[in-house]
Amino acid sequence: MIAALYSRALRLRCPACGGGPVFTSWLRMVPACPVCGLHFDREIRGYWLGSYTLNIMLTEACWVVAFGVAAALTWPSPPWDTIEWGSVAVMVIVPFLIFPWTKTLYLAIDLTFRPAEEEDFTAPHEAGFPHSSTHR
Repeated sequence: MIAALYSRALRLRCPACGGGPVFTSWLRMVPACPVCGLHFDREIRGYWLGSYTLNIMLTEACWVVAFGVAAALTWPSPPWDTIEWGSVAVMVIVPFLIFPWTKTLYLAIDLTFRPAEEEDFTAPHEAGFPHSSTHR
């Protein structure tokens, strides 16, 4: 069951049921799953701080790998100016590129440790989704 949560999240689907779509654009997530009605903010103030933290951690991990590869490939005289500008590019571009996955992955992490309860759901038609679809 836990593997299913993360598999669905990596496919940018609702981690709880696999329904979707859960994004209306690259940076905008629907408020609740159009299939099962799970509230994505889980009704907690500051809920998405966890996904932002995950985004920062993954971005920093990408930077460490990129820096290590660049330094190793050009050692003993790395082009520090190029590495510096490449670092800036990684820190600006990567958070944007991985944003949707960090939102769904954080939701999957949260569901792993705090399973959804009845009050976490709204009927899909009440959440503003007139037609539910089950794209899995």
